[in-house]
Amino acid sequence: MKLPHNAHVALIDGENFTLFRNEGQMFEPKLVEIAKPSLDPTNFSAGVRHQDSGRKPDSTDLGELAHGAAATEWLNARAIAGEIEALLIIADPKTLGEMRHHYHSELSERIVGEIDKTLTGQPTGRIEAAISAAE
Repeated sequence: MKLPHNAHVALIDGENFTLFRNEGQMFEPKLVEIAKPSLDPTNFSAGVRHQDSGRKPDSTDLGELAHGAAATEWLNARAIAGEIEALLIIADPKTLGEMRHHYHSELSERIVGEIDKTLTGQPTGRIEAAISAAE
C-alpha cells in the first residue's frame, strides 16, 4: 500500500487507540508514535443496530463499539480542524465496521486506506510490514 510521507496512521481496537505518523517513504513506511488519545466512549448507538438484527450484544461488545465511535469522533474533529491531511486506519473488523458509521465527510476525504486487521500491541516493525503488504 502506498502511504504518503507524513500521513497519519490510526491503530484502533475496542480498547486501544494509538496514532502514528509515517516519517518514511511512500513504499517504505517508518512509523513514529505521536499520541495515545484519551477517549470518553459515550456513544452506545451501535447497540441499537445490533439489537435490531436480532443479535443481543453483551456489555463488552457495546463498550468496544463505543470506543470505536469515540475514536472516530476524535479523528473527525482533527480532520475538520485540518490537523490530518492523509490517514490510514488499521482496526479489527468489528471496530472498523462501527467506525465507518461515524465518518464525517471531511474525514472520509482524507482516508487513504483501511486495513481490517487486529494489530494493536504489535511491534512497530510488524505494523509497517502489514502496511507494505496491503493492497
